[in-house]
Amino acid sequence: MFEIMIVEDDAIIANLIAENLHKWQLTASLPTDFDTIFDQILTSQPHLILLDINLPVYDGFYWCRKIRKVSKVPIIFISSRSTNMDMVMAMNMGGDDFVNKPFSMEVLIAKIKALLRRTYNYVDRNIDVIEHNGLMINLQSGGAQVGETTIDLSKNEYKLLQFLIRHHGQIVSREMLLRTLWDDERFVDDNTLTVNINRLRKKIERTGLGDYIQTKIGQGYIIP
Repeated sequence: MFEIMIVEDDAIIANLIAENLHKWQLTASLPTDFDTIFDQILTSQPHLILLDINLPVYDGFYWCRKIRKVSKVPIIFISSRSTNMDMVMAMNMGGDDFVNKPFSMEVLIAKIKALLRRTYNYVDRNIDVIEHNGLMINLQSGGAQVGETTIDLSKNEYKLLQFLIRHHGQIVSREMLLRTLWDDERFVDDNTLTVNINRLRKKIERTGLGDYIQTKIGQGYIIP
C-alpha cells in the first residue's frame, strides 16, 4: 500500500484529496503540526508528498529543500501561486511536478499515479480488489461478493458497480454512467441504463445489502 503525505493547511482541500486517494486504494496521511513536518516525514517515510507552498511557520520551498538533503521521495507541489518564478523555484528545489489550484481532482490523481509508476514500478492492476460497505469487487475476475455470497455480474453491471463504488459519496449523473458504459451514448436507449441498474440492485439485495445504490431524482445515482 502506497502512502501519500498531504502537506496542506486547508483542511477541506486536504480531506478531499485524501478521500479521492482512498478510492484508488492509496493511503493518505495529513499532518496537522506544521512545525514538525520534516520529523513526521522521517518517521512515516511516505512514498510521495503533496506539498503546498503557502504553509504556516515555513513555506513549502523550505521543507522541500530540507527533504532533498536526505531523501529522493517524489514531491508534487500544489499551490495557488502559479507564476513562472514559483514553478521554476519548485523544480529547482527538487520538486517533481507542479499542480495549480484550483485543480481537477482527476488530473491530480493521474499525476500521482504516473509519478508512482515512474518511481516504484507501481501498476494499478496489481490492486485487484476494491471494497466498500461490505461489498467487494474482484478487478481480475469481474465478480463481486458480500461475505461468502458471490454475485455474478454481467459486463455492464460490473462496470456500473465499479464506477459507482469508486465515486461513492458522490452523485453520479445518468449521462456520466451512459458515457462510462457505452462509447456513444447517443445510440443507447436511456431505459437500458435503468434496466441495468435495477438488475444490479436486485443482485445486491439478495445478499442482504438493501438500498446499496440509491436514486437521487433528477440527479442520478449514489452509493453512500
